[in-house]
Amino acid sequence: MTRMLHLLCAALSVGCCLLLLEGAGCHREPDAYALFPCSNEAAGWVKSGETRTFEAANLWKYIDGEAERYLKAGVHRLSTADYKYQKKFDVVVDIYSMESTEGPKKIFDSEPTGDEKRVQLGDGARLYDQSLIFRERSYLVRITAYQPSSGMPQALLELGRVIEERITR
Repeated sequence: MTRMLHLLCAALSVGCCLLLLEGAGCHREPDAYALFPCSNEAAGWVKSGETRTFEAANLWKYIDGEAERYLKAGVHRLSTADYKYQKKFDVVVDIYSMESTEGPKKIFDSEPTGDEKRVQLGDGARLYDQSLIFRERSYLVRITAYQPSSGMPQALLELGRVIEERITR
């Protein structure tokens, strides 16, 4: 009986500590799947496939030839999903989870510039005719369309804003 009482007290102590840490503002990384919007959460966007995840050791299976650059920046996971906008065009959303905020900044700053439009999104964002890249906290988000379409940049930005909201929740 005394042993059970000690175990119960220990469990309660751990639970209280966890509640205190959460209340103190400790940041817990969201589940990778929770970062992807549900269909129509972003107006006109429908998720058209399952979310796939690649851990750092298997990143080469998804981005062969570029994986080393991301590994050097501290990536520990890539999650990706496909979306369709109003039956007009398809995109792939890649969310790279990094060890710190320096990783997304390093990749973002190394990207080519020139024909992009700077937009207010996350800690830094660039909008192109067929893609959007932004960084928020320890995440780098890349949304890439497969073919050009009118109205695409604004639609990409809307999807990006919903993803940003999910990251910052």
